[in-house]
Amino acid sequence: MHIDRIELRHIKMVLVSPFVTSMGTEYDEEHIIVRVDADGVTGWGESVAEGTPFYSYETVTTAWHILQDFLIPSILGKDIASVDEAIAAYSKVRGHMMAKAGLEAALWDAFAKSKNISLSKMLGGTRDKIDVGVSIGIQSSVEGLLKKVEGYNAEGYKRIKIKIAPGLDMQFVDALHREFPGLLLQVDANSAYTLGDIGLFKKMDDYNLSLIEQPLGYEDIYDHSKLQRELKTPICLDESIHSLDDTRAAIELDSCRIINIKPGRVGGYTESILIHDYCQKMNIPVWHGGMLESGIGRAGNVALASLPNFILPGDISASKRYYVEDIVDPEFVVNPDGTMDVPQGPGIGVEVNMKMLEKVTVRKQTYKI
Repeated sequence: MHIDRIELRHIKMVLVSPFVTSMGTEYDEEHIIVRVDADGVTGWGESVAEGTPFYSYETVTTAWHILQDFLIPSILGKDIASVDEAIAAYSKVRGHMMAKAGLEAALWDAFAKSKNISLSKMLGGTRDKIDVGVSIGIQSSVEGLLKKVEGYNAEGYKRIKIKIAPGLDMQFVDALHREFPGLLLQVDANSAYTLGDIGLFKKMDDYNLSLIEQPLGYEDIYDHSKLQRELKTPICLDESIHSLDDTRAAIELDSCRIINIKPGRVGGYTESILIHDYCQKMNIPVWHGGMLESGIGRAGNVALASLPNFILPGDISASKRYYVEDIVDPEFVVNPDGTMDVPQGPGIGVEVNMKMLEKVTVRKQTYKI
C-alpha cells in the first residue's frame, strides 16, 4: 500500500455535561484525528492525547509534534505492506504511545478497507455485539449520583463505574449498594490514593465491587501488589500499563487481577492484542477503557472489544453520553439489552461526517510528497 497523503486535525468537542474526576473537571475534549490516504482508500484514526498533561504526559501539542516530525515522515510516500512494517519504520521513537496509536489506527482502517473486511475481523474479533458499561464522573451529591445511575440503568447499561477521590468515595459506594442491590459496580480513583488509605479499601471489600481501578500512583506497579494482597476485591490497573512488559510484571507480582486495555495508552491495536492474548493465556480478564473518544476512536474501540478475552463490559458508551452530535454516521447507540453492535462494514464500518468534522476542527495540516 503506497502512502500518498496524511492529514492531521486538532479537534475540540464540547461535552454534554462536565466530567469530573480526581484529576479535575473537563468541559470539552481535544484530540487529534489522523487521516491516511493510500491506493484509493482512506483510513481514519484518533490520537487520544488531551489538551492537558493530567492523565498522561502526552498532550495534543506533543502528539502533533511527534506525528508531524517523526512518525509521518517515516512512512509518507513509501510502500507499506502491513501495519507491522509501518511500526518498524518508526520504531526508533520511544514512548509517545498516543501519537503512535492515532497513526496506527488509521493504517489498520486503511488496510481493512483495502481487503474489504471489517476492522473487527482484521483484529481477530469474534463477536458481533459487545457488552458495554458507563463511566460517571464525581457528582456534587449522593442524590445526584443516584439519579444518574437510575437513568443509565434504564438505558440498559450492564455496568456502572463511578469516579472517586479522597473524601468523595464511601458515601457514594454505600448509597449505590443500598439503592441498587445487585448492581455491577466498579470504582476508579485515577491514582488519587496511597498505601496509607488501605483502611478505606478494606471497607470497600464489604460492598461486592467488581473491581477497584488504579487506586495508587499512575506509574506504580509494586505498591499495588502490596495493596492487592490485603484485599478480596480485584484491583484493575489502567495508567500503570503501557506495554506487554508492564502487563507481565503486574501479573507476576499480583499487583492486579484485571487489566484495562486502552489502545491509546499502549501505542495502538498491535500492542493491545499482545496484552489481550497474554492475559487470556494467564486467565486474567480484560476490559476496554475509554478516553471520551469521538465516533472515529469509538469505532476502533468497539472493534477491539470484540476479541474473546474482553470479558467485562467496557467504557464504550453511546455517542450521546458525551456529545450532542458525533462526527460519524451512524452514531453509536446502546441496545436495550446493554450491548452495542460491532460495525460489519469495511474498516471502522462508519462514515465520517465531514460537515461535523469541519465544525469541530481547530487546526488542520496536510502532508504529501
